[in-house]
Amino acid sequence: MNRYVQLFRLGNCVMGVIGLVLAALIAVGTDIVNYLYEIAVASGVVVTFIIGGNTLNDYLDREVDKQAHPERPIPSGRITPEAARLIAGGAFVLSLGLAVLLQGVLSFAVVLVAIVLMLAYELRTKKLGLSGNLSIAVLTGMLFLLGGAVVGNISATLAVAIMAMLATLGREIVKDVQDMSSDYDRRTLPQRIGARKAGAVASAAFLVAVALSFEPYLAGRFGLAYLAAVLFADAIFIYCSIVHFRNPMQGQRLAKYGMLTALVAFLLGGLL
Repeated sequence: MNRYVQLFRLGNCVMGVIGLVLAALIAVGTDIVNYLYEIAVASGVVVTFIIGGNTLNDYLDREVDKQAHPERPIPSGRITPEAARLIAGGAFVLSLGLAVLLQGVLSFAVVLVAIVLMLAYELRTKKLGLSGNLSIAVLTGMLFLLGGAVVGNISATLAVAIMAMLATLGREIVKDVQDMSSDYDRRTLPQRIGARKAGAVASAAFLVAVALSFEPYLAGRFGLAYLAAVLFADAIFIYCSIVHFRNPMQGQRLAKYGMLTALVAFLLGGLL
């Protein structure tokens, strides 16, 4: 694999752009064709942000990766640590610079806060367990807020952003339960309060997301197509909130499927 493709995780970049476009579709529906410039610039923001985050992660984890992931570009010697540090810094600067071109102060503020959160996560909160889980959850939700902000309708993406945050938080905690035995350098929530209590927190996050999923329909923003689709997502999350206690790997995988199904529901709600 090309060293830069591997370092940047271009697959993650593509998924980030897809999430951004879906959020814009949720916010303005087919009127998205009137915002192609904004979407293009925002896509550049998302791609450079993800590149910056992934490169910084590999730079900071380079010593651990010599044992855990020796095939990665830095420990394998295909990219020097100095080059990775410069790439990460340049990517974040470029992401913030592109954000200046976006519509309104709100879009820029979302990007600025996201960069601060990402830096805090990589430099500090990643090793603090719950704080790191919350950072990832908020960053996930902010992608949808950005999609709404760039088309001038952030309020339409607020519900999906909150649900994405809660679902991501639950999934991150379940992953920490799954990785309890190997997390020697982190103080995760399961390590602090035990696997079962941490699992209960994850289940609560999933179930609150389920409860909130009815808000767009009850408020009259989305119709029956959304309701029918989101009920499938809700069923997945409810099952996930139970099954992860006996099988964390299955639970976190189901949470991912639930999030994808919920995205489809919001997309249908925005278009139909």
